[in-house]
Amino acid sequence: MCLILFAYRVHPEYRLIVAANRDEFYGRPTALAYYWEDHPNILAGRDLEKMGTWMGVTTSGRFAALTNYRDPKETVEGKRSRGEMVAGFLQGRDTPFEYMKKAAADANNYPGYNLLADDGENLYYYSNIENEIKKLSPGIYGVSNHLLNTEWPKVKRGKEGLAAIIKGKNEELSSDLFKLLQNADQAPDEFLPNTGVPIEWERMLSPLFIQSEGYGTRSSTVLFMKDDKIDFIERVYSVDSFSNNRFEIKIS
Repeated sequence: MCLILFAYRVHPEYRLIVAANRDEFYGRPTALAYYWEDHPNILAGRDLEKMGTWMGVTTSGRFAALTNYRDPKETVEGKRSRGEMVAGFLQGRDTPFEYMKKAAADANNYPGYNLLADDGENLYYYSNIENEIKKLSPGIYGVSNHLLNTEWPKVKRGKEGLAAIIKGKNEELSSDLFKLLQNADQAPDEFLPNTGVPIEWERMLSPLFIQSEGYGTRSSTVLFMKDDKIDFIERVYSVDSFSNNRFEIKIS
């Protein structure tokens, strides 16, 4: 994931609403969201190169998602795949705080990341760049490839859009969130971050929805979580079209 927008305990019906885009090189092999054969309680897409995932849920109501931290100078050789962090939480029984304590102890073995983890009771955030475990309070949040709530143009625009959408009618939520996630407007140069990549890349990476010759938004996911049910909708993009995969989980 390269953009995660989420509303935590601010909607009258859903304890957690997530709208997220996964940006990746088009050639990287990926499996659509489904229940994993080796862990049937996990619903998630899968990176078939490293066998981890960027976002998923379980039939018991656990949720985790991750974004990369953009630092072109970072050395990644010899480090483990960040997708393990999401898969590990979904496969285990640790509370988010317990899991993130273990993650903090192992922080240097992974490239920079932002991790969200929720067990149905509490939602936590941890970045191995900032190295601080945070229990999140109710609110509207966004994270891209810097730290939580960094005011990059896409994060600011996404949070504002999410806040406006959740005030609308419930039957319009999913379509409105997907429309938000497909906003491909580039930010003006004066608002672009300076992350160490060329200005042409900063421009290309600035929209919520990224499009380029070899890299871009591969899929979007919208998630609605209640105490007893999860609605999980994945939209996968091809050259001129998209397909939706929708799942409803009754939490057990």
